[in-house]
Amino acid sequence: MSQATTSGPGGTGPGAAPTAKGAPDEPVLDLDGVTVVRDGRALLDDVSWAVGADERWVVLGPNGAGKTTLVQVAAGRTHPTRGRAEVLGEELGLTDVFELRPRIGLASAALAERVPAAERVVDVVLTASYGMVGRWREEYEGPDHDRARELLGALGVAGLERRSYGTLSEGERKRVQIARALMADPELVLLDEPAAGLDLGGREDLVRRLGALVADAHAPALVLVTHHVEEIPPGVTHALLLREGRVVGQGPVDQVLTAEALGATFGLRLRVERGGGRWSARAAAA
Repeated sequence: MSQATTSGPGGTGPGAAPTAKGAPDEPVLDLDGVTVVRDGRALLDDVSWAVGADERWVVLGPNGAGKTTLVQVAAGRTHPTRGRAEVLGEELGLTDVFELRPRIGLASAALAERVPAAERVVDVVLTASYGMVGRWREEYEGPDHDRARELLGALGVAGLERRSYGTLSEGERKRVQIARALMADPELVLLDEPAAGLDLGGREDLVRRLGALVADAHAPALVLVTHHVEEIPPGVTHALLLREGRVVGQGPVDQVLTAEALGATFGLRLRVERGGGRWSARAAAA
């Protein structure tokens, strides 16, 4: 991807070099005893978790489990109340998050709500190069536009570049958000419930496209958050289970996604199956 010709806010361009990147064998995300407290309630409670550069994780848990808060910490948008959070070799609280954020690809409902309805789709994608939402006075070169169009095509929304974001369907918006998350060649990609609100056809098409991303050996480390095991694409290597802000289990996906562990996570007896690289779960008979 080419450099933008003028600097954005703070003078950080799309290709700006990180100031203190960790060694190649260090985790891209390393949480140690992370607790996040809001209004006297622990949204995350003593969470320790590390993500390697070649790993693809799924984070599962019921509503209120702390999944979105976990993503916000991983994205450098929420700081721990207690504990240590290191992202791409930078410790939150001791680094400039405005330089860190462009190195992280994020797709989330909270971020999507900040996109102006009148923003052109191509600009929604392009502005990720500066970690911004909404065009300012920055400029982009032809290769940047080419990359944005390529990513939109890969996500199945080619031809929408000049449409206003507010005119898109929910499924189209989800795909644009993922294209945005990939725009700046991130070192870590965080996808918070990318299939939420999609119909069956839309979900299956998106899972197929995410499967291609997961299978790409050159793709960055990836964390996918969902409520449903059916939304896990083939190739995901690891799983983290959360309930009430605490870790129920974590590790290689085959070892973690068991009926017992998922049942403890969601609070009911489950039957869990895997076939063709895909997972399914349903309530077990009494």
